[in-house]
Amino acid sequence: MKDIFENTIICDRCERKTEKQKMVKEGFELRSWVCTSCKNVWYHPADLQEFKNFQELKHKQFQVKLRLVGNSYTVSIPREIIDFQEEFFRDVDTMINMSLENPEKLSLFFRGRLRKLY
Repeated sequence: MKDIFENTIICDRCERKTEKQKMVKEGFELRSWVCTSCKNVWYHPADLQEFKNFQELKHKQFQVKLRLVGNSYTVSIPREIIDFQEEFFRDVDTMINMSLENPEKLSLFFRGRLRKLY
C-alpha cells in the first residue's frame, strides 16, 4: 500500500504545491507538507497520532512500587510505557541506560536517537 507521504498536496489557501519536510518535535521526526507561499503546515496523520499518544502518556502519572530483589531494587515499568516502546522491547532482556540526574530524579533511557515514525 502506498504511503500518503508519497503524494503531492495542494494548499487549500493559495492553491500551490506544498513541499515535503521532516520536522523534529520532542524527539520525534514528523513528516509534513509546508506551503512555501502561506506557510501552512500539514503533518502526516499517522505521525501526528503517534505523537499525540506520546503526549497523553507523557502527562500521565504512574504509581509504582520499589521492591528489594536479592541485592538490587526493582521498579515495575507500566505496560503502557513498554507497549509505546514496542519496537525497542522485542526481547525482554533488553539493556537500557539509567542515570541519577539529581538526588530526587532517576532517569531511564530506552534509546539515544530520534524516534522515526515510518
